[in-house]
Amino acid sequence: MKRLIVAASAAAFLAWSPSAHAKDTIPLILKSTSNYYFSIVAAGARKAARELDIDMPVLGAASFADIQGQISILENAVSAKPAAIVITPLEYSALGAPITEAAAVVPIIAVDSAADSSAIAAMVTTDNVEGGRQAADALATAIAETYGKPEGNVAVILGASGQSTFDQRLAGFKEQLAVKYPGLKLVAERIADGQTTTAVNIMTDLLTAEPDLRGVFSSDLIMGAGAGQAVVENNVQQKVRIVAFDSDEKLVQLLRDGAIAALIVQDPYRMGYEGIKAAYAASKGEKVEEPIDTGVNIITKSNMDDPRSKELLDPPVE
Repeated sequence: MKRLIVAASAAAFLAWSPSAHAKDTIPLILKSTSNYYFSIVAAGARKAARELDIDMPVLGAASFADIQGQISILENAVSAKPAAIVITPLEYSALGAPITEAAAVVPIIAVDSAADSSAIAAMVTTDNVEGGRQAADALATAIAETYGKPEGNVAVILGASGQSTFDQRLAGFKEQLAVKYPGLKLVAERIADGQTTTAVNIMTDLLTAEPDLRGVFSSDLIMGAGAGQAVVENNVQQKVRIVAFDSDEKLVQLLRDGAIAALIVQDPYRMGYEGIKAAYAASKGEKVEEPIDTGVNIITKSNMDDPRSKELLDPPVE
């Protein structure tokens, strides 16, 4: 699997000026420039930028906790008068007003996560509520395969608070448990800080606090990696089944080894690609489809080597 860490800075973008380049410029502002998932978003965006022959600086906060940093990057990007901006908002409420203000100047396309703003020209994302439902289905299936029935105690580990994607996944997960799996009891909801070490500690604590725990839904790849590591370290990977959102090399190996029961996989490459395409169309005054749903897929050990699964697990990051 290829790996790319996106390197960029707001200062590099501010070196651009309308008089210095004949091409249209559409910056991509990520939640984090050091996260594998968002490097895939950037790779898809680069493909669209090449096709459109535009400049596309890649910017982003230093971490998922740097909300103010992302707001500052957005404000600086607007001041350079690009054709449009594509952003993956770090926090739903905090980014709402800054995006509304920016959209008064340039078209704004949101990718992956939403923000509290009606001024966004288009949203390119997974149906995260549906993803949460499918996570519940996958976890119920894994528990039934282990224990005979989809019954017992389960828990959720969220990567951070205030992110619309995580909130929607949790809502879909809970909804599906209530509708289809009354035998599964949600006994704990834990919120982390986007760090793998925190996820390991939370999962380890859950194993102690909930000795009858049979399953865990992790909201993103970092939480999934931490939870997977913890069950392996405690040798309970066949007792406590884990379903995680997204994928990277570590999660794919945990899936192959059986420590992860299933991955709920998005298509971040397509998100980046469609985001830049929509931004370019909006900059030309064209109507863009809204929302743009890029789909969600359940990948297990049994189907992980299928062509489509391999395409999603090993996207063309370059």
